[in-house]
Amino acid sequence: MPGATLAVLAEGEIHELASGVLHRGTGVAATTDSIFQLGSIAKVYTAALVLGLAEEGRLDLDAPVVEVLPEFATIDPAATKTITARRLLSHTGGLTCDFVEDTGRGDDCLAKYVEAARGVALDCPPGTAASYSSVGYNVLGRIVEVLTGLTWDDALRERLVLPLGLAETMTLPEEALRFRVAMGHLGPDPEPTAAWDLLPRSAGPFGRVLATAGDVVRFARMLLDGTAPDGTRVLAEETVTMMRRLEAEVPDKWTLGSEGWGLGLSIHDWNGVPGFGHNGSSIGQRSYLRVVPDAGVAFALLTNHGTTDRLYNELSRELLGEVAGVEVPGDFDPPASPPTVDVAPFAGTYRREGVIITVSETAGKLHFVYEFADGLKGIAPPIETDLVPVSEGVFAGKNPMFGDDWMPVLFTKLPDGTECCHTSMRVAPKIEAAG
Repeated sequence: MPGATLAVLAEGEIHELASGVLHRGTGVAATTDSIFQLGSIAKVYTAALVLGLAEEGRLDLDAPVVEVLPEFATIDPAATKTITARRLLSHTGGLTCDFVEDTGRGDDCLAKYVEAARGVALDCPPGTAASYSSVGYNVLGRIVEVLTGLTWDDALRERLVLPLGLAETMTLPEEALRFRVAMGHLGPDPEPTAAWDLLPRSAGPFGRVLATAGDVVRFARMLLDGTAPDGTRVLAEETVTMMRRLEAEVPDKWTLGSEGWGLGLSIHDWNGVPGFGHNGSSIGQRSYLRVVPDAGVAFALLTNHGTTDRLYNELSRELLGEVAGVEVPGDFDPPASPPTVDVAPFAGTYRREGVIITVSETAGKLHFVYEFADGLKGIAPPIETDLVPVSEGVFAGKNPMFGDDWMPVLFTKLPDGTECCHTSMRVAPKIEAAG
């Protein structure tokens, strides 16, 4: 890969390392003060803002969102009334993920986004399954704005960035230009992406925090006890403990290597050792955060290539093994002798906002095609692969975007019997059986 930065909190000290280049075209070296796009790790920052407001008594996590945000709605009026902030934080609200709407650069961009999302289909009924949702986090970001009277960007700055002394954390491209900034890269012979950032300002709460690896770890250190390095109380210890409590289990234990979701965090159990974290991605950049609270260890890895899971897996095993005594599971791979599975029931077409998944069966084998649709149509070529059985309902497929790595594809049912295909922690209901 072109470049990467790493920060590690161990025994109370933060250690930082940088390697490679920020841009293969210019050859500018990566340094520990280089800024990367964190992608979905931004959700952890938004969750911290929301829980701070709940701690202050300004938000009831279990009350319907419409009580604080009357303009919030979904295509299902009955479902709308059951969606709470807790469900949005734990990805159990049923809202979808891949709805990106450019609502401009104005301070009203989130308000306009929430309005635009009213007609987007749900992945599943609220409370029936965990389906990773960026839309939900934008709704949470709008709640922050309504309750604080600030834009999400300003609330993040005033309530987290400044109290924690995060001098190398920001949300807007013009702020990042003061620093050395990483360019994303794609492809087996990595080439710089056509644009540095394809996300609109309205993507902030779910995917637009820009930072150094060191600042990510400084933020993560606050999630251990709720305080800044100088002792300033940012969140109550009970609040950060609540964030780290498992709220929703997931059938896909491999994409993030997690048991499920807490409030804004992926929750891990490494052979009895608890942990938490989050992953993130943007166009040509990947980010990883993992924390082992009992050992007081945290690490952040930021990279400027779109396919770096293998590096993360190898590094996390070595690093967490040495400094925290954690045994991280191995890579997701199909068994050498795959089990015999009746695959015919899984064939069909599955659909969620932004994605159409077609699964066909021939001679007892499944073929998987993942196509971008709606507002994402044309953003990338379809992913096409044969599926190898791992167990009943769990399959492995090769994602050409990720080189030789295997991705999990799961088939499950909702409580009402609706058949679903799970990919990347997202639920896509079956809309048509095989013909």
